[in-house]
Amino acid sequence: MDLVIRNASLVQDGELRAADIGIADGRIAAIEPGLPAEARALDAEGCLVVPGLIETHIHLDKTCILDRCRIEEGTVAEAVRVTAAAKRGFTADDIYARAKRTLERCIMHGTMRMRTHVELDPGIGMTGFEAIRQLARDHAWAIDVELCVFPQEGLTNNPGTEELLIEGLRRGARTIGAAPYFDTDPRTQIDRIFSIARAFDAEIDMHLDLADTTDGMQIDYVCRKAEEYRWGGRVAVGHVTQMSLLPPERFNAIAARLANAGVAVTVLPSTDLHLMGRNHDHAVPRGVTPLEPLRRAGVTCSISTNNVLNPFTPYGDGSLIRMANLYANVCHVSRPADLAGCLDMITADAARLMRLDDYGIRVGGPADLVCIDAHDPAEAISTLAQPLWGIKRGRTSFTRARPALHPPA
Repeated sequence: MDLVIRNASLVQDGELRAADIGIADGRIAAIEPGLPAEARALDAEGCLVVPGLIETHIHLDKTCILDRCRIEEGTVAEAVRVTAAAKRGFTADDIYARAKRTLERCIMHGTMRMRTHVELDPGIGMTGFEAIRQLARDHAWAIDVELCVFPQEGLTNNPGTEELLIEGLRRGARTIGAAPYFDTDPRTQIDRIFSIARAFDAEIDMHLDLADTTDGMQIDYVCRKAEEYRWGGRVAVGHVTQMSLLPPERFNAIAARLANAGVAVTVLPSTDLHLMGRNHDHAVPRGVTPLEPLRRAGVTCSISTNNVLNPFTPYGDGSLIRMANLYANVCHVSRPADLAGCLDMITADAARLMRLDDYGIRVGGPADLVCIDAHDPAEAISTLAQPLWGIKRGRTSFTRARPALHPPA
């Protein structure tokens, strides 16, 4: 063996256990207490060790642009408008440098898998795609990055965009996205995305139903298309803030429909809190859809970051644990099992959403591990516990020192 992690706290078969983890050739070779092995040792000191965290929905190509954007309204429409203006000045080097800052923050917060949405349209062309693809290659030692091409500024109303989406899939993107609420013909955009996905055997990850009224919801239509195309398990929708406004009977009906159609849901709490409810002067809606009832209905759910330091979300540090804690605060998550579920939604459930077969702490699995300064999953979320170190394919990818007090002698 190349490395043995001693005294780890692990969740195995739904139970918290103490064990050692043996690593050889970048994979997990053994999991057992008191593992007899002569190898370099790393002491987890009883802290929680989890598989690498998963960011299912982020936008690296337009991160860190607050210095070139002015936020006055804080609305979705303004965010799209001012970001579109800023995009005209993007270059490959600029995108790479900004995205690198955010990606490396994510890595140091324990993220080891990522799906990043990349905008393609006639204004930006393939510039962002190529910059992010190169960034992914350069950081493959620490993180696996999957590109999702999508039309932020519309598809049917933006000639030339569809051809660019197809080119992105030809160049290796395995996921296609959508933003039908910014199209003059939302359902035709949805139809075209499903058709393209079938032609390229691609996953689908849509921005959907981002609004603070229940008018014009498309979630039922997306479920219908997933069933029609038999694409269940391969479709995810992000935001769905409109669901947060529904009465229980309608909410539960949609939850059942999502589960039956195999459509997953990603909540993006930081962005949705920032953008929603801008036209209210009191009783402001939060815009964050509760995921516990969806999970109970059998829907695969994840929590993710979305944007960092841009008009859609003018804050962020790349920490998925912070995002899960924020979600827990907003949605009144308090039971230990539900708090632990928040950690699932940035690990195992996120892996299911992205259809990652090679994931998890098991013998033969990849040695992609993060040690969190907590003793159990609920504590990790409730205390905003920090990742202390990460191992990617058996090699240390980051370390973080614990803060220390220095009382007077």
